[in-house]
Amino acid sequence: MKFDFLDDFIFKLISECADELNMDAYAIGGFVRDIFLKRTSKDIDVVCIGQGILLAELLNKKLGEEAHIATFKNFGTAQVKFNDIEIEFVGARKESYNRGSRKPIVEDGSLQDDQNRRDFTINALAVGLSKNNYGKLLDPFNGLLDLENKILRTPLSPDITYSDDPLRMMRAIRFATQLNFEIEAASLAAISKNKERIEIVSKERIADELNKIILAPKPSIGFKLLFDTGLLELIFPAMQKLHGVDTVKGLSHKDNFYHTLEVLDNTATKSSNLWLRWAAILHDIAKPATKRFEEGKGFTFHGHEDKGARMVPKIFTDLRLPLNEKMKYVQKLVLLHLRPIVLAKTEVTDSAVRRLLFEAGEDIDDLMILCESDITTKNPNKVKRYMHNFEIVRSKLVELEEKDKLRNWQPPITGEEIMQLFNLPPCKKVGDLKNALKDAILDGIIENDYEKAKAFLMETYSKQQ
Repeated sequence: MKFDFLDDFIFKLISECADELNMDAYAIGGFVRDIFLKRTSKDIDVVCIGQGILLAELLNKKLGEEAHIATFKNFGTAQVKFNDIEIEFVGARKESYNRGSRKPIVEDGSLQDDQNRRDFTINALAVGLSKNNYGKLLDPFNGLLDLENKILRTPLSPDITYSDDPLRMMRAIRFATQLNFEIEAASLAAISKNKERIEIVSKERIADELNKIILAPKPSIGFKLLFDTGLLELIFPAMQKLHGVDTVKGLSHKDNFYHTLEVLDNTATKSSNLWLRWAAILHDIAKPATKRFEEGKGFTFHGHEDKGARMVPKIFTDLRLPLNEKMKYVQKLVLLHLRPIVLAKTEVTDSAVRRLLFEAGEDIDDLMILCESDITTKNPNKVKRYMHNFEIVRSKLVELEEKDKLRNWQPPITGEEIMQLFNLPPCKKVGDLKNALKDAILDGIIENDYEKAKAFLMETYSKQQ
């Protein structure tokens, strides 16, 4: 089998360095897997029968000043960066685990030992880089066949693989989602059996895998697997609670878990923004907490947008997601996600659109994507009507933004200027005047202009005296 990447000078140089040190070296893992998947990768893992740091140091020396090396002696690894390529070097290892930790006890090992410890057969593929085996594919677990059949299997017993390092359960679901592969039946059963072991994995590592699932082309694949295996209830219980349908007096509500997955998939077709996708996941997160049955109406979820926005900080804290402007962005979209839909159901007034633009600001386009994604009705006439009205909302947004410049709106007269104009100390009256001015502009009573704002304030103040 001919591998084109072996013609690259960097691999020939690694081969020369390995021979100088009299050690065998192999490209292994994701880089080799991605060759067969026809995906480009700039991250290369090299496993050596010997000290990987020595091979990295020699390569770095030969590459010269353009290369940079970082060594991690405690882990026996080193990374060489050259242009846009990152090469990770490690000595072949065998591992054993204590029950209470996913940190392995590591010993030097053979290539076979190293392939045995890999998470999946498709990641155990290796290609020789030393002169004596240059270009030879080593595939002890039929990983190539699994790639062709789109199957995820563990090299050893899945019970051992997942119990030893439970993060591999998340990785299995992540790869299944990213690659649209099936998890082999025995492996899937082992995830369900060992799901409680996820508790020894740090929440940061879980969040990292979860975000990769969310960024996949069709994230619902991963969330359905998380749900079916029982992992979702352990790592993200608030989302698990969305599942299920209640029926009272013949009236039911939709399953908000599967609705959320539809909204997430719809959003994923329109945007690769991770945090917009998180807003899709959380837009209805408070529906279980706000669900009520009303006689003659059925189930209602009044205020779920407001309560959902207030739930976001705790969810982000629990999942170890960033508590910064990204969280605030998600909060804002959750809070406002019903507003364009309400507009799309009724006559679209300039005043309502101005207020929407004022509150959403720079995030208005993302909010519109979320709201369009939230239309999951199977009634084609309803879809057509909503989408037509959304187009009206969008055109009014453009028109009013050009006219009123509300996307990053600041009042033409500040609170400090109001105090100076009327010789007022900081007090409620100043706030009332500011709000009156804001409402007058948003309702289209006056234009967003300094002189008109000043005249409006003078008239308003005199009426209050």
